[in-house]
Amino acid sequence: MRPALEVADVVRTHGDEFRQTHAGSLSAGQKRVLRAIERCRTAALGGHLEQCDRCGHERNAYNSCANRHCPKCQSLARAEWLEKRQAELLPCEYFHVVFTLPEPLAAMALQNKRQMYGLLFRAAAETLLSIALDPKHLGAHIGFFCILHTWGQTLTHHPHLHCVVPGGGISPDDDRWIPCRPGFFLPVRVLSRRFRTLYLRYLKQAYAAGDLQFYGDLQQLSDPHMFARHLAPLGQSEWVVYAKPPFGGPDRVLDYLGRYTHRVAISNHRLNGMQDGKVSFAYKDYKQEHRRKVMTLSADEFLRRFLLHVLPDSFQRIRHYGLLGNRHRKEHLARCRELLSMPEPLSPPPHNYRERSQQLTGHDPLQCPQCKTGQMLRFALLPTHRTSIWNTS
Repeated sequence: MRPALEVADVVRTHGDEFRQTHAGSLSAGQKRVLRAIERCRTAALGGHLEQCDRCGHERNAYNSCANRHCPKCQSLARAEWLEKRQAELLPCEYFHVVFTLPEPLAAMALQNKRQMYGLLFRAAAETLLSIALDPKHLGAHIGFFCILHTWGQTLTHHPHLHCVVPGGGISPDDDRWIPCRPGFFLPVRVLSRRFRTLYLRYLKQAYAAGDLQFYGDLQQLSDPHMFARHLAPLGQSEWVVYAKPPFGGPDRVLDYLGRYTHRVAISNHRLNGMQDGKVSFAYKDYKQEHRRKVMTLSADEFLRRFLLHVLPDSFQRIRHYGLLGNRHRKEHLARCRELLSMPEPLSPPPHNYRERSQQLTGHDPLQCPQCKTGQMLRFALLPTHRTSIWNTS
């Protein structure tokens, strides 16, 4: 069911004014996201006509924009990704570790997203791999994947990495499976300090190589002495690495992943209303025991915050490492299953769009909304409209 209010409605109502106000600061990628969201599932993208094979009811079915920042276009991508991950689950406890970029670095990352988000992946992954391999801790090669989120509940910039890790790994001699202690993965303080050391090291290297650019309020960081002064306190502070309670078995992991992968900064279902140039949305206040509250922002500020989370073109926000790295994942998983005496998983039957959507949402997208018994069949194409009622320049 379509929510009463969507991010697309905000863009269509206030997008032109927002573009004009921020014409000098919007990136090409942010402009493309606005254009894609406002056109998504409208006549501007074309589509087809459907008719019920029972009652004759007709409807337009417009194409999706397929933009990864669009709240309406992630369900099927998420379902396909989850199908692949289901075949890779191992019969062990799973852990969830979150690496957060400190606020002074988060501000810098807004101006250097590709470089500093990339370093977040690199430092977090190397931290997990090195500490797990250390004989003082687990003493094993592990595998995991990481999901980048850049937002907090109120759409503020809060870059952090969710890492999902099987509770064990393969011994260095490739001869046995080494499990984690029940309910315990790796010491958080050790992870935090290694993460801090690695990230600051790689950040200084990137700066020395001229890979970072600063402007506006951060222009002063272009001076090496000011940059070093800015980083100095970060080398002494405790960085936030949070190990959440373990998931339990593989079935719990998939339930979690269904909520966390392929997410955008805010879902349409969190929007409460739009009136008098303001947008209201629900959020959880984690400082007050996850209490649900409502925040109201001007439409301009709402769109500004939403666009903070547009990623650079082709930037991968889900990455796999170690035993689950893309290059040798198949061989590593086969060895893990062998050591765990686990049979090869059965290949899932192929699904079409209708089956995937029904499995994910419980709703059959082709069921007639009028008679509830017939099936909607395509009978004519709707051409793409080259011109739109919205100014998308």
